[in-house]
This record gives sequence, structure tokens and C-alpha cells, in this order.
Amino acid sequence: MSDSSQKKPQQQFLFGAPPNSSEDTKGSATQPAAVGDDLRQLATSLPPSLRLGTSSWSFAGWADIVYATGCKQTRLSREGLAAYAQHPLLRGVGLDRTFYAPIAQSDFEEYAASVPATFRFLVKVWSDITTPRLRGAGGRPGAANPRWLDVDTTIDRVLSPVVLGLGDKLGPLLFQFSPQGKAITKDPPAFAARLHAFFSALPKGPCYAVELRDRELFTKDYVDAIAANGVRHCHSVHPAMPSVVEQCELAPPRGEAVLRWMLQPGLEYDEAKDRYAPFSSLVDPDPVRRSEVAEVAARALANGLPVTIVANNKAEGSAPLTLIELARAIQARIAAG
Repeated sequence: MSDSSQKKPQQQFLFGAPPNSSEDTKGSATQPAAVGDDLRQLATSLPPSLRLGTSSWSFAGWADIVYATGCKQTRLSREGLAAYAQHPLLRGVGLDRTFYAPIAQSDFEEYAASVPATFRFLVKVWSDITTPRLRGAGGRPGAANPRWLDVDTTIDRVLSPVVLGLGDKLGPLLFQFSPQGKAITKDPPAFAARLHAFFSALPKGPCYAVELRDRELFTKDYVDAIAANGVRHCHSVHPAMPSVVEQCELAPPRGEAVLRWMLQPGLEYDEAKDRYAPFSSLVDPDPVRRSEVAEVAARALANGLPVTIVANNKAEGSAPLTLIELARAIQARIAAG
């Protein structure tokens, strides 16, 4: 049976009250790192509407930064989240595994039970929803993907489990459109129209955000299409896109600012992974991108908008250290008025 032929859940229950879950963080053998008073004071000085988080959390190289010395890589995927969430600056996290395959509501419930009430997850939508063609031989584009921007599949396989599982701890739900191919990029108005129809049909409630990896698709038609449906543009730091400052000129943050700092210019992901592992230091500090992200975030906060920022290890070498420096840059701008 195809995804689109599965029984569609009743939408009046889809965004109703989630199952009861304990707000207590679970005990764990993985312990948080000791955090100095300077970082605690920095966290306290920042607006509660600013949420900083890393893209996933399972990195043993973050010992003495996020986790205590001696943390085990093999334990972090299950035990690390509760320790991660105790860091005063890290009040959110990106959930990336959901990009590769749907996960069960019970998995989301387990994540939600591991973190405080104020914590939020930025959840990546299953890539089958945002990929127009299936993978063929050797990873090359194959046949048309019937799940691409399919509303019923999105509701059944993505929205129902995540909304019911995370409840109030769900932050932005991110639709990452990896390179779409020439058949799509040659007709940006058609892509914008397809997005408009798709988001018009989805249930209202979650904070939907779109991240593009094709400059050709970043057009006024695209911005108008998502804005008409209350969908946010994710301002991403990625070599495939203009700077976040340039993105703000066409797509200023509305409702909530969502930013992701993903990749150092001039590197591919695999190159960056090899260069930066084990992700314990800022190998390539990037003050230009840091200043741009801080400026966009501070401006959004000054306009009364909540801000979610997720950083990847491939940005500078260590995502939590990137966020510490970024927090200082944002705080300086707020203090300067």
C-alpha cells in the first residue's frame, strides 16, 4: 500500500493535547561537563526567546565542553541528550536522524521526557518529502518520487508522530530541500506554486520552516508562497546560498527567526568532517559568518521575534564552541542597543 493510500489521521486530534509525560529529566550515566560562572552569566543575560542548539548531540569530542570527561561515544545517542540539556546555553537541539527515515512517536516521547519543559527540538522532515527523485544506481537521480511534497504522507509519517510525541517541546519543523535538480531549478515559479499548494494543505499549528540549497529557487515568488502560509524561511549559512544578510533582504524574518550555520565555505561535508573530527576545537574560526548571524539574530530579537539557531560541527570545528562565541557576539549587540 502506498504512503498516500494509508488511512489519514483525523486532523482535529493531530494537534490536540499530547500524551502526559514527566517533565523530570531522566537520570543518566553520561554526566554534563562542569560549566563556569561566566557561561552561566552569559546564558542568564540572553533573552529567553533566543534558543541555541547544535545539530545532533552524539559527539564524544565534546568532553569538557558539554559532557564530563570519560563520556562514551557508544552511550551518547541514548544517554547524551539529558546531559546536553543541562548546559545553560543549549536550550534546543537539531534532530537530524528524522531526515533519513521516519521515527516512531515513542522515540519522540523518549526525547521529550529527557529534557526540561523549556527545551525545544528543531526537527528535520524526512528527506523523501523534499526530494523530487528517488536514488538510482550509484546514487544518481532515478524515477520520480511519489512522496515529494505529498500531503498525506507528510501528515501520516511525519506530523502525527512528531507533534504527538514532542508536544510543546516541538520547535521549528524544518523542510530541507537539498539540490532539486535542473528539472526543478529551471522553473522557480512552478516550484513556488507547488510549495504554496503543499503548505496550504497542511494542518496549521507547528512552526514550519524551509531551507533551500538552490540559489535559483530563492526568489520573490518563493518568499511570497511560504509567507502566505505562515511558513518561515530558514536563513542558512551554507556555500550553496547567499549570506544570511542577503537572504534577509529578500526574506526578512517573520513570526520566528530560524537560522542554521552548517558548513565552512570552500569545504564539502566529508572534507569538513575529516578536517574537524573529533569536533573538540574551533579549527577554522569564521568571524565574518559569526558577525552576520549575530546581527540577524540581534535584529530579530530587537523586533520582538523569537530566534532559533542551530550550529553544525562543520561550521568552525565544534558546534558548542561556535554557539558560545556566537552567544557572546549576540549579547554584545544587545548590550550596545
